[in-house]
Formats: sequence, C-alpha cells, structure tokens
Amino acid sequence: MEIKVIKTRVFLENEDLLSFILQYVKKIHKNSVLVVTSKIVALSEGGTVEYKNEKQKISLIKKESAFALKTKIVWLTIKDGMIMANAGIDESNARGKIILLPKDSFKSAEILRQKLTKKFQLKNLGILITDSRLMPLRAGALGIALGYAGFSGLRNYIGKKDIFGRKLKMSKANIADSLATAAILCMGEGKEKQPLAMITNAPVIFTNKVKKRELLIDLEKDIYAPFFTNFKIKKYGKNK
Repeated sequence: MEIKVIKTRVFLENEDLLSFILQYVKKIHKNSVLVVTSKIVALSEGGTVEYKNEKQKISLIKKESAFALKTKIVWLTIKDGMIMANAGIDESNARGKIILLPKDSFKSAEILRQKLTKKFQLKNLGILITDSRLMPLRAGALGIALGYAGFSGLRNYIGKKDIFGRKLKMSKANIADSLATAAILCMGEGKEKQPLAMITNAPVIFTNKVKKRELLIDLEKDIYAPFFTNFKIKKYGKNK
C-alpha cells in the first residue's frame, strides 16, 4: 500500500470541492482510494459559524451531539454514533470561525465517487472522508472515517479459522478507520496544507454499495458500555 499526500493552497469557504480536487489530481489509477479531509468538505458546504464566545460554542456542541459530557479539556460527545471531542467542531485553521462536520459524509463521498469515476472512466474508486479523534488513555490523534464510498469499510473474520485451525468468534477488521489513520499520519495535523491524499494498492474490497452503519455498534453490545451506563444518550439515528 502506498499513500501519496497532495499539497494544496488554502481551501475557501463555499468553494466547489470537485473543481478544487481536479486542480491537483490530474490522474487517478484504477483501484485507488482518494482521501479528503472533512474540513474542506464542510467548508464547501458552508458549514461554518462565526465564533462569538465560549457560551455560544458550548451551546453548539450540545446541539450537535447525542451525548455531551464536560471534561477538564473538552466536551466528550457522541455524534452520529461516534465518540469525539466537541462534536467534531473545530477552530483550528478557521480564521475566527467554527467549522462543523459535514452534513452527511457518506453522501458527500458517494457524490465525489460518481463524478470522479465518470471523469477518469474508472470502474473502482474509493473515497474516504476523514477527521481526527483521540483514544482513551492514549496520547495523540488518530484518524477516523466519517464517511466513505466505493469500498467495504469492514472485514469480517467470524467463522474463519486462525493459523491453528481455531474458528474466530469475534474478529473483525475496521478497514475504513485504519486507512483514515494511515492517511492522516502522512497528511499531518498542523499547517501542512495537505487536505488530500491518494492511496494505491490498498487492501480493500471495492463495491458500489456501502453499508453506512456497518462500523456502528449498539451501545448495549459495546465493550465500553459500562462507562456510559449512568448517562442518558439519545439514539444515534436522531443525530445525522
């Protein structure tokens, strides 16, 4: 697998995302995955709010979340079935504005996939929209897939045998988040201006139909469920 980051100029609010991508992507090899950071997707949608004060920001975080808990540093939230800080609201590189998450990252990824496969006459192309996240008890940011299109985000090993012939009962591989983490490692978290990346020879299964909820787990079945037993959490489906 090879990841090639793409350095660009600063993306402007309400700019056309496809036109921006085509300024820097002149060729796409078959069976590639194009990675797009969620920030420029949100900016293309005009998903920003003028920052007024901290009270306004907190109100927005709660509005965007199915669950919000104040911690020492950030608000721990659940949005669209994912745990993230501050409901994904970001002030970095935002010129005094608050940038929200994209409205529907899966839909945005599919629209890009359709347009780019037509433009470059491709059969298989993956689109991956990424953001950063923190893991409990671990320092530093990892990647997360907010949405994707063109490939399966989950590989199921249940029922298959390990190297000693023992049947696997729980093992699944999170392909989408793993690719997001690998891409973000190369793209950077600061002022690199590398909001795009191209992954070639990725170990993915390409498909025209993506199961949007395949990576989500019901809270009752999650191994971290005991941490949330004392809190009321709205259903994920109400927060999209």
